[in-house]
Amino acid sequence: MRVTGPTDRAAVVCVNGGQASEVEGTWSASLEWLVRRLAPSFPALAFVEVRYRIKSWRLLEWCIEDAREAVRAAAAPRTLLLGFSMGGAVAIRAADEPSVDAVLGLAPWIPERLSLDALRGRRLDVLHGTLDRSLPGIPGVSPQSSRRGFERAQALGVEGSYALVPGALHGAALRMHWGRAVPLPRAKRWAELVAARLSRWSEEAGDAPAATRPGP
Repeated sequence: MRVTGPTDRAAVVCVNGGQASEVEGTWSASLEWLVRRLAPSFPALAFVEVRYRIKSWRLLEWCIEDAREAVRAAAAPRTLLLGFSMGGAVAIRAADEPSVDAVLGLAPWIPERLSLDALRGRRLDVLHGTLDRSLPGIPGVSPQSSRRGFERAQALGVEGSYALVPGALHGAALRMHWGRAVPLPRAKRWAELVAARLSRWSEEAGDAPAATRPGP
């Protein structure tokens, strides 16, 4: 994992998506772009980016273990799990770690077979692009799928919110072949919505950021 900011008050642990094939983990372009943009506005928060050992939903339990280890290693008094794509399922399953009190899913994969019991007593917020979908050779998660998962959580008594990002694709950024994370359409809107939710979460414990709008 890599950490931006102090961990003594609160941490945002960011978990990546995955794929069918069992390949070595990488840093998430979407999460990296969001962290670099948002961290200056939230100096009291630690942003912890997780790189799985193997990023595959066939080894989902391994990814969940990696997320749990990151939460424990950060050792922050409060933790928000931010899960992108498959990371939504990972974050939900790891939400019963003692310091976790909220999950924020970005285009989260919440399959019907996924147990949501770990969310009991926690908050679940979901953001999803309206144009997100799976295409040949291009991964994606439909907003209808995440909406069903969110409604299942509501049926368990989990509080939260669900919001669509008009015109947004699957995630906020794409990794180019030379290594840079390049923003996708509506990336700035993703950042604004994530910032609003982090600001509210921070204010709940008196850890309000210096600014609530992401930098340029």
